[in-house]
Amino acid sequence: MKLPTTCPVSGVQITTQGRVTQVTVQNTATGEISTFDCDYCISTMPVRDLIDSLETEVPDDVKNVANGLVYRDFKTVGLLLDKVKIEMPDNWVYIQERDVKVGRLQVFNNWSPYMVSDSSKVWIGLEYFCNEGDELWTMPDQEFIEFAKDELEKIDIIDKKDVLDAVVIAMPKAYPAYFGTYDKIHVIKNFVDKIENLYLIGRNGMHRYNNMDHSMLSAMQAVNNIINNITTKNNIWNVNAEEAYQEEK
Repeated sequence: MKLPTTCPVSGVQITTQGRVTQVTVQNTATGEISTFDCDYCISTMPVRDLIDSLETEVPDDVKNVANGLVYRDFKTVGLLLDKVKIEMPDNWVYIQERDVKVGRLQVFNNWSPYMVSDSSKVWIGLEYFCNEGDELWTMPDQEFIEFAKDELEKIDIIDKKDVLDAVVIAMPKAYPAYFGTYDKIHVIKNFVDKIENLYLIGRNGMHRYNNMDHSMLSAMQAVNNIINNITTKNNIWNVNAEEAYQEEK
């Protein structure tokens, strides 16, 4: 399975008046650099990468906090199967066995029947929590697929012969962590909020372990601010700031 080309941001140009005017991206496949004019910049990229990309004078304390932010990286092995050996009615299955490295299974069929073209098949993702550069992160894809299949067979969830197809997706900085320099995140917030047309949203954009609904709400709030000419960004940062947490089915 061929994954799409990505175009990460390499530069964010800011005027002396504190407005983003252009964003530069680079195609990872061709190396081609493209620059886009912008009226507003809504950033979901990791805060550390955003601060590194700002083409303006950034105070040392802001740089130090950004460089000290910590992330956990993530790899998923997707397996398409004829069948599994256990019932899995939930979206996620947490793995407790100590002799395997997989942390969680995601059953894509249970999110939506449209996530698999043949409803008689089972489409699952094995989730591995790792760090860029470690043994799991650097393992070649085909080797990682065989490793994942062996792990699920070991804990008696599948027979390897039932695997029809597989893919590996690696996601750096999937989980923003609340240690490192996170206790000083306000230093970054105070700096970027002064850039009038720059809005930080989402899990990585705000370095906050948001659920999807909170990430979407932060985006909606940013757009609402733009439409209504609301200059404060506190309402965006206040999304999911409450200490209580509850999910309802």
